[in-house]
Amino acid sequence: MTATRVDADVIRRLPKAVLHDHLDGGLRPATVVELAEAVGHTLPTTDPDELAAWYFEAANSGDLVRYIATFEHTLAVMQSREGLLRTAEEYVLDLAADGVVYGEVRYAPELNTNGGLTLAEVVETVQEGLAAGMAKAAAAGTPVRVGTLLCGMRMFDRVREAADLAVAFRDAGVVGFDIAGAEAGFPAADHVDAFEHLRRESVPFTIHAGEADGLSSIHQALQVCGAQRIGHGVRITDDIVDGKLGRLAGWVRDRRVALEMCPTSNLQTGAATSIAEHPITALKDLGFRVTLNTDNRLVSGTTMTREMSLLVEQAGWTVEDLRTVTVNALKSAFIPFDERNALIEDVVLPGYGSAL
Repeated sequence: MTATRVDADVIRRLPKAVLHDHLDGGLRPATVVELAEAVGHTLPTTDPDELAAWYFEAANSGDLVRYIATFEHTLAVMQSREGLLRTAEEYVLDLAADGVVYGEVRYAPELNTNGGLTLAEVVETVQEGLAAGMAKAAAAGTPVRVGTLLCGMRMFDRVREAADLAVAFRDAGVVGFDIAGAEAGFPAADHVDAFEHLRRESVPFTIHAGEADGLSSIHQALQVCGAQRIGHGVRITDDIVDGKLGRLAGWVRDRRVALEMCPTSNLQTGAATSIAEHPITALKDLGFRVTLNTDNRLVSGTTMTREMSLLVEQAGWTVEDLRTVTVNALKSAFIPFDERNALIEDVVLPGYGSAL
């Protein structure tokens, strides 16, 4: 099947895997409106369609700091047990409706404590909501496995606390760790004690790097902090000249370090100029382990189906390419090998086989 014959209905039915998706960036607009009214939070508009459009337009600034600022309104409605339960459950159901069979959802518990919940209560509540969503999705015949990544905010001083939470909840649905927030000016190495603790406790982690900062950010994440994956990583192309890989790029490719790439989000933050020229295609062709992700579905106005469709339409991707990035994601997921392999062999490959 060639790219020109891959239509949206085929893509929608394909099994998908997403590794890089933020809980507070993926709420339903109608849910934000309803929860905001309940807690007395003022929104730019109370019309769900207009709110969705506002998010997309506000995020298309080409500036990562302004992009992050759009989270004010989603976080405002995620400070109570009720808000967290609802948004976590709906998160899972929305993934299932998009054909996702495996997802990793990330969020920073410290950003959800303004309503009086403790860090542990935040994690427990989100896990309860995710479990409810997975149960409903399975009952509807669209099962999806969702693991949690807890985030520390790199510009604040509670990263080690978040790492401790990841260790404490690793047998209760938390599968890994990340640091998030403004990248430039807040180096990952400032939190090396948290990463050393995670390594000692055998908890895998990824690090946002190479999005708003350059090669030094990726090098630090891998060689100083020990990340197993890289969030975004688009700037790895700075170490590739005329198809020839530099030492860092060679390390990333040859050791199969997964790059959690988010095309639409990268366009919004200025990390890429177009879908057609997004580094994900060139890196895929060079043999890097690229994965395709949504980052923030509400903020970017996107889904996995949309991200795949854009690459098919504007970058010439085929079903085989979509299968490759889906298998790549599962190979690098932070769940046990047998679970990853079962999803690849029993769900993903048969699902793509029917489309070829």
